Amino acid sequence: MNIVLTGFMATGKSAVGKILSQRLRRPFFDTDDMIEKQTGLAITQIFSGAGEDAFREMETQTIGLVALMPDAVIATGGGAPLRPANMAELEKNGRVFCLTAEPETILDRLRSEPATRPLLQGDEPLRRIKELLNERATAYGRCAHRVPTDGKTPVQVAEDILKLFPVS
Repeated sequence: MNIVLTGFMATGKSAVGKILSQRLRRPFFDTDDMIEKQTGLAITQIFSGAGEDAFREMETQTIGLVALMPDAVIATGGGAPLRPANMAELEKNGRVFCLTAEPETILDRLRSEPATRPLLQGDEPLRRIKELLNERATAYGRCAHRVPTDGKTPVQVAEDILKLFPVS
């Protein structure tokens, strides 16, 4: 069974996924990285050129592929759960964990890379983070488990996940 990590941006999905992959000796797939490699474009370039809808379609196609992998660790983009079809695919062969953080924690983590987050462009990123979290609350609520990441290292978050879903 796959371990799937989703949640808002800057909650540690990729970092935690890499740790789980190494610990469990399982392949790791990051859907955003896969899309960037496939298109040769950064996510910000896809958003600005083709638009969010085009990106979400690429994301759905990528999820359809990785969800078929057995015993993998998968990190999705933060918007992936917004499409029920994505969640249905991921849940077929996986347990989905939503990594969470308080809006202020997210903003603090993003200060080093604001230009790479197309959905946070503008004058009031904290307000935008809160809006997006509110908009996504129902989709994130569908996840099997919620794992807080505030004040924790990626290693500690990975350990929390392994306590919830022990894997041999």
